[in-house]
Amino acid sequence: MRDTNNMQEAAGCAPITVDALTPETFAAMIDHTFLKPFGKPADIERLCDEARRYGFAMVAVNPAETARCVDLLRGSGVRTGAAIGFPLGQNTSETKAFEIRDAIAKGAGEIDMVINLRALQSGDYELVQAELDDLAAVCRASGVISKVILETCYLNDDEKRSVCRMACAAGVDFVKTSTGFGTGGATVADILLMREAVGPAMGIKASGGVRTLNAALSMIRAGATRIGTSSGVALVEELRTRLAGEGAEALSL
Repeated sequence: MRDTNNMQEAAGCAPITVDALTPETFAAMIDHTFLKPFGKPADIERLCDEARRYGFAMVAVNPAETARCVDLLRGSGVRTGAAIGFPLGQNTSETKAFEIRDAIAKGAGEIDMVINLRALQSGDYELVQAELDDLAAVCRASGVISKVILETCYLNDDEKRSVCRMACAAGVDFVKTSTGFGTGGATVADILLMREAVGPAMGIKASGGVRTLNAALSMIRAGATRIGTSSGVALVEELRTRLAGEGAEALSL
């Protein structure tokens, strides 16, 4: 079984001080994402090459790309993350359980799973909790980082808090805002709510629509410890340029 404290440190769960960010520490907070249902093999090759060169935390891909990304990233220290029950979360619990185990068997180092929103909203908390318990237990036993996707745009604040509490009870490593396929993405208000709900030690991933450096910095200030984005290269380069021209003042919003 993994050492939870060491895993959380490696995962980037601890809150970050924005004023101390460097291009390297910022890159290590980014989940470099390619979750489109279309594209060419060169898109995945480029994704992994960029992740390797910039030192991103992981690449976030659909399960069918897991084994290929693991191979492309071998020796880089960049993890491959598989999106489970993506993007609707409406798979059966048995299907999600298989997807998790299959992705881990293929080398995934992180798992991002979408909750069953309709089960949550119908009051079937037992099903939602059982899926989170399975996610956390399987990942913990395999030394894999676990994240649960709330899809906050479809939830009210009480529902968001409920999922956060269930994730804490299960021992999931991160709560995450969005898939990027819903009607809305990450907001500062949701990050603040989630941080209040889970406390200071749990990871929070802001994902969905984070395309500018100012947006990413706002999320980090609110309590996000990971940023899921397909714009990671541009964000790191913008930070590098700002720091070179303005110094620490570049991080003031």
